[in-house]
Amino acid sequence: MGGKVLIIDDDAALLRLMSMAFQAAGFQTVAADNGRAGIRMAGAHKPDLVVTDIVMPDIEGIGCIRAIKQGARPPKVIAISGAGRSRGADYLSWARHLGADEVLAKPFRMSELMKMSKSVISRAPASTTDLRG
Repeated sequence: MGGKVLIIDDDAALLRLMSMAFQAAGFQTVAADNGRAGIRMAGAHKPDLVVTDIVMPDIEGIGCIRAIKQGARPPKVIAISGAGRSRGADYLSWARHLGADEVLAKPFRMSELMKMSKSVISRAPASTTDLRG
């Protein structure tokens, strides 16, 4: 399938693992270890998909989603969070409300993330769907 994926997560080991999984699945990857760098990289690299953690220092994932979704052709976004069962669910609900196309609670299987990513990328943009009526 392919495409370009921007991964934003402050957990270096998980960031590496996700990058390797996306590359093995045929995607080009760029990675950022904080929200500020992620927003900058989204503008520079124009990814098809952004996978962002929610709870990070500096700019959290919610801020990333809001900034990234403001562009003319915003990428699809999957928000991930492991901030406790109840708090994590709240964060993921907010992420979806603010523009995430899908959400995924940590811990998750890489195969689950790959399946979700391929599904999200293959969806038509909202504006195209709206034109069909």
